[in-house]
Amino acid sequence: VLLVESGGGLVQAGGSLKLSCEASRRSAPTPSLSAVGWFRQVPGKEREFVAAISANSMTTYYADSVKGRFTIAREQNTVYLLSDSVKPEDTAVYYCAATDNYEKRSFQSTYIYWGQGTQVTFSS
Repeated sequence: VLLVESGGGLVQAGGSLKLSCEASRRSAPTPSLSAVGWFRQVPGKEREFVAAISANSMTTYYADSVKGRFTIAREQNTVYLLSDSVKPEDTAVYYCAATDNYEKRSFQSTYIYWGQGTQVTFSS
């Protein structure tokens, strides 16, 4: 595992979400140098794209399902996925991944390095 996600757990209605993605060792493609994407997956469904940030942090891109509710941001060697408007349909395992190909940022096959995932569960 080269990337490590953290921050998952129960998110209550009206609560906030803050997921972090960091490199697990020094030889890993650090989130500060790569384009990074967040994906999510629920049992029985395909893994879906959520958001991506370019290597220089100048550009971000979101799936329609989270646009306006989620924010992807980078601070030094950590990439965050943030939200203050979590919905029940956001319950999933969230994965971060790194790539050098930001042009194809919404495709899983673009990403070479993946984290192990962190579970986020909406709680009413």
